Amino acid sequence: MREETMRVAIVENIDGTSLGSVGQALNEAEAECTLFRPRHDGRLPAGPDAFDALVVLGGEQSAVDDADHRYLEPLSRLMRSYGESDRAVLGICLGAQLLARGYGGTNLIGAAPEFGWLNVQTTVAGLSDPVLSSAGAAFPIFQWHRDTFTLPQGAVHLAENRGATHQAFRLGRAVYGTQFHFEANRTVVADWTRDFPEAAEVMWPGWSADHAAEEAIHGAKADAAGLALARAWVSLI
Repeated sequence: MREETMRVAIVENIDGTSLGSVGQALNEAEAECTLFRPRHDGRLPAGPDAFDALVVLGGEQSAVDDADHRYLEPLSRLMRSYGESDRAVLGICLGAQLLARGYGGTNLIGAAPEFGWLNVQTTVAGLSDPVLSSAGAAFPIFQWHRDTFTLPQGAVHLAENRGATHQAFRLGRAVYGTQFHFEANRTVVADWTRDFPEAAEVMWPGWSADHAAEEAIHGAKADAAGLALARAWVSLI
């Protein structure tokens, strides 16, 4: 049992981001979380000695949008430095794309648009992974992205689907990137649908009308998978 409080740095890339299921798992573990908003002030977490884990959330930027967001490249390097110091790292959506960049992967802009609750399959390696195995062989999960990436050298491919082959990967012991938004439980998706209606309609014309029916089909299973994944990752910190 961990005796000291775990210290977790959270990097937010867009206003209105929610930790959702990841936040629930961190709260259950009584983690001390510190939020960073470099989009506004450029401030990033200190190095790996300052925190036990690093979480980088999604955003509307591409992972190589350095001209408008100068912090992205330093953030990708910071994620790698945490991983190389055996700290737990979690990159979700844009966070996964930045993680891939930090470890030498190539970002593929506009190559894999996906939106809504979509099915993801766990790879053979994922079935024995301490985090991905918690969600089972296949599960629905929320997606909202256009970009994807190539796997960095040494990465273990953990999950895939037809829309984006590289849905999840691991580097080392506890460095994870997921293209899908497993933090986005039904409450988070409802908030995004309300707060970003125009952006959602671009991705899925008619989403506001279709949201309730899609939630009824997929929401409960996606919530269960997301929370299982979150708890499993937090257990590695």
